[in-house]
Amino acid sequence: MKEFGNNQTPMDLKSLGINQAKEIAWNLTPAQLVEEALKNNEGYLTDTGALMCDTGKFTGRSPKDRFVVKDENTENSVWWGDVNIAFAPEKFDALYQKMVAFLADRKLYVRDAFAGAHPEYRLNLRIVNTQAWQNLFCYNMFLRPTAEELQTISPDFTIVCAPEFQADPAVDGTRQPNFAIINFTKKMILIGGTGYAGEMKKGIFSVLNYLLPHERNTLSMHCSANVGKNGDTAIFFGLSGTGKTTLSADPNRGLIGDDEHGWTEDSVFNFEGGCYAKVIDLSREKEPQIWDAIKFGAIVENTRFVEGTRTVDYANNSVTENTRTAYPIHHIDNAIEPSRADIPKNIFFLTADAFGVLPPISRLNKSQAMYHFISGYTAKVAGTEVGVTEPQTTFSACFGAAFLPLHPTKYAEMLGNKMTENNVNVWLVNTGWTGGAYGTGSRMKLSYTRAMITAALNGELENVTFKKHPIFGVEMPTECPNVPAEILDPRNTWQDKETYDQKANELAKSFVKNFGKYADYANEEILAGAPAVAVEA
Repeated sequence: MKEFGNNQTPMDLKSLGINQAKEIAWNLTPAQLVEEALKNNEGYLTDTGALMCDTGKFTGRSPKDRFVVKDENTENSVWWGDVNIAFAPEKFDALYQKMVAFLADRKLYVRDAFAGAHPEYRLNLRIVNTQAWQNLFCYNMFLRPTAEELQTISPDFTIVCAPEFQADPAVDGTRQPNFAIINFTKKMILIGGTGYAGEMKKGIFSVLNYLLPHERNTLSMHCSANVGKNGDTAIFFGLSGTGKTTLSADPNRGLIGDDEHGWTEDSVFNFEGGCYAKVIDLSREKEPQIWDAIKFGAIVENTRFVEGTRTVDYANNSVTENTRTAYPIHHIDNAIEPSRADIPKNIFFLTADAFGVLPPISRLNKSQAMYHFISGYTAKVAGTEVGVTEPQTTFSACFGAAFLPLHPTKYAEMLGNKMTENNVNVWLVNTGWTGGAYGTGSRMKLSYTRAMITAALNGELENVTFKKHPIFGVEMPTECPNVPAEILDPRNTWQDKETYDQKANELAKSFVKNFGKYADYANEEILAGAPAVAVEA
């Protein structure tokens, strides 16, 4: 078995039961991995030096094929159901043995890494890949040990990812040939049948979402975070497509991270060492930091070239709307390293409300903040998913239900405690539609959203007049620097005010209906944050 690379760790793969492989490449540098990927015909170089790769059949995660091993350690702690689908321990062991046999004649790329920029909460990782570009993805997305740290690192959790390996559902207990299975007892994640690299990233996020709250009393969050020159930290929650990555990439503030964080008693820290940003319709004008980050070492996924060139056509959605880039955080000029800062002063809940109902910015009291955190609202619009022809409400608890191994109320209660302990402003920001719903109105200008967030961060909204939204009860500022006053109250932007009132009431009903599944676990303070639904005569 030939081995090469930077194998400075005291452990080999035999502890994982992997005793045979065609070749093992340890901890290769980005340049080496790019060379390997090109040699293996895994992708192409773009004219900016980035590596362009396809993920195959799956261009996103497959939530229905994500499993958690149910055993004596997890039986009474995991939130079992559609999010965390139970998998039998004996099925896991048998499937792993099949994967080990599959890997025996393969070239493997092995990487040692960290998750968690706070040394006291760090998780040591080992990732075993069959594709060089996916190992580069892990180099970019996880934290990179120094040469000295590599000599002593011992993995706490292992990922074995083989996109070419397919399960037999009838035998292996999976739903389809693809799978992502977390085993908290064996401290291992198995991924097969899918080339979507985000499964590795989100797998480790799910692990931290279990370990930190359950064992370390630390809140884990699906959010981006940045910090001002005065040390004022801001957190941005939001589902995919709400602008979370874009809005946290503020040239005037240091980037802590764009997606996954922990909140301890004295700090907020990034789980990751990189950024995984959507690039559909990317332009330097709209998102200069992300644009400039796509250089040598970065990866672009499922994109296409402008014909006859090596220039990426970011408007091309022929493969998927979910085109992505993965790059190390130091590709962002103003990223802070280590990725850790003080506790937040402002929290932003981002929503892309395609119904054009919610205000572009509003202030929430504690009850409303808890209610909206558990709700985790945004809206899907036509064209983003097969079968979506008009706006649809989307609710995801804590703005990341797909990655929560514990019940959402666990995270909500922890956030409530944090809000009580710290004087934090919570804002609801609508990056979606104004002047009408999708198809009639228009998308909120990014420049306006940035201006509103900047005003909130600078304390410029503290002394302005607010008025309450008649249905949602949130407080809307009547003025904001560099933003037209007439757009601050969404009802004013609709030509037909009665239609607005009707749509607002319909959206409020959707909130109340969705919250029904959590109402039995919610206290009166949380329930008080619900919108007021008009009673029909």
